[in-house]
Amino acid sequence: MFLNLRTIHNLLSMVNRSALWHIIILCTTVSIKAAAQQPAAIDSLKTALAEAKTPDEKGYWYDNLSRTMMNVDPKAADSLGEQFILFAEESRNRKLMFDAYMSNGLRCSYFRGQKAYIERSIGYYEKALLIAEQNNMEKRSGAALLQLADIHLAIPDKDKALKYVAEGSSRIAVTKDDSLKVEANNIYGKVYLARNDKKMALRQHLIALEISEEFKADNAEKKRLKNELKRNCYLYLANFYTSIESYDKAIDNYTSAYKMLDNMTDRRVPYQRCIDINAIGNLFAQKKSYDIAVSYFERSIRMADSLQFATLKLPGYISLLNQYLRMDQPEKALAYLNSSKGQELKDYLTTFRMSPVFDQAYAYVYTETGRYDSAKKYFDKALPYFESAMSDINRVGIYLQMGKLFTKTGETNKAIEKYLKAKEIGEKNGSLEIIMNAAQYLDSLYAGKGDFRTASMYNGMYYLYKDSIDKLKKEKELTQVEATAEEQRNERIRKEQEEIKRRKNNIQYMAITFGIVILFLALVVLGMFKVSAGLIRATGFFVFLMLFEFIFLVFKKNIYSITNGEPWKDLAFMIGLAALLVPLHHWLEHKVLHYLTSHNRLTSAGLHIKNKLLRRTKNGEL
Repeated sequence: MFLNLRTIHNLLSMVNRSALWHIIILCTTVSIKAAAQQPAAIDSLKTALAEAKTPDEKGYWYDNLSRTMMNVDPKAADSLGEQFILFAEESRNRKLMFDAYMSNGLRCSYFRGQKAYIERSIGYYEKALLIAEQNNMEKRSGAALLQLADIHLAIPDKDKALKYVAEGSSRIAVTKDDSLKVEANNIYGKVYLARNDKKMALRQHLIALEISEEFKADNAEKKRLKNELKRNCYLYLANFYTSIESYDKAIDNYTSAYKMLDNMTDRRVPYQRCIDINAIGNLFAQKKSYDIAVSYFERSIRMADSLQFATLKLPGYISLLNQYLRMDQPEKALAYLNSSKGQELKDYLTTFRMSPVFDQAYAYVYTETGRYDSAKKYFDKALPYFESAMSDINRVGIYLQMGKLFTKTGETNKAIEKYLKAKEIGEKNGSLEIIMNAAQYLDSLYAGKGDFRTASMYNGMYYLYKDSIDKLKKEKELTQVEATAEEQRNERIRKEQEEIKRRKNNIQYMAITFGIVILFLALVVLGMFKVSAGLIRATGFFVFLMLFEFIFLVFKKNIYSITNGEPWKDLAFMIGLAALLVPLHHWLEHKVLHYLTSHNRLTSAGLHIKNKLLRRTKNGEL
């Protein structure tokens, strides 16, 4: 699977969570990562697994098949994941055992919105880390630590995430694996962003991008890896700029990541394009360019249709549903839920035993349309699942929604209960916005009850956190300026490095030109004396070869602006150049050497030089 699929999922999750606590469904709970494979391809994956000859080949196909099945049949995926572990354990191959546990950890991390899957993911990663440490596999232990850092952000446990990424980075630093160094810097950036240190987060992501750009790709596999690393970096940068509400830069970076797919030949690229278009649409939605956002969502759905991949349409359906709520059009949202598209979404969630998420969607929409009895019925169906299975960040949304419902129905005590639960989660996870919103509602609710003392306490809390958030917004604006300055600084450094390289190259070109001139002069001088014709021919062959190869080199360095690096254009240009220069090379070399060898005698100029040298010799003897 693409290295960047985890990032895509995180971006989509974050984008949907920001929609004013609207219907936060699917993208915060269900992975879109495995959606880069067509269901029809599952049989071919199974065939490849059955026909695999070596343990490494079997491990590769177990990994691909089990992670692909996570978006089709999680129970079957679990079975395949356990089969992979059993196969690896029986092989006693430590590398394969490590890969099996890492594969299962990554597979479970796709459902990071659910507590059970977070715990399973951590368990698998810890076993992989233990294997790596017991067998002195430094690079692999670093990789496992990075994944542990990433999954702990889903709890969220920011302190542990920082501890793991610091340890993982220190182990990776001593290796020569640039791909892991890129990932380490990006995970570092993600952790710093979670800890609200945006300047350090940006710096880490830019370092990662720089390493990926300097990654030496001297074969096809390394070129593929370089493209994936750069694409991953652009996705992380898009995430960063979204966090500081610099949406144009976020769109720029995600668009750059999308264009990187042009350099990839993997059969999964068309499916990845569909995911990217939906994600870019969500960024336009956050920018409040709603018409553009809707066009992207609809385009994503059409792309999924053309691929005959129904599952891949679901992100687009969800985005459109959330879009109606962003635009305060709950009746359209309800009609959408009742449509065939809504039924597809419900069927999908039911397959994953997550139908309560769909009930939550109905409950919220019914609240917004004033159908409170229906809203209560659906919230009652959804709540037990959210409280038992979902992570804190996904539970807080339903508490805020239920608080809103009970406020509208005049059930003050129930509303207070839900807002208090939301506030508790906000305090636990350091979310100032959640605390502020809950405090504002609690102020009004307690005042309505006549409990002005408690209302005053929450009023003070509201303004305290509002001031903190306003301060953070100012810091966010400052961060946007700093981010621009940091980018300009990096661009300036890059240009300075390019200028140094250009000067160095120019010096080398001048040295080569000077060397060719000296050699031609030496060839002419040889023709002025009685020397072996063979010596002249040998010297002439080397001189003319050097001259024309230098001409080829100069042309090759300067044709990129014409060919843009397209192989067929490069080839056509070089063939045309060779057709012109090769005959000229042979003709000129033949004429010059023929003249020098056929007139290989002591010329008057040569005689003058000889007499002058002899005269000096005699004077020296005297």
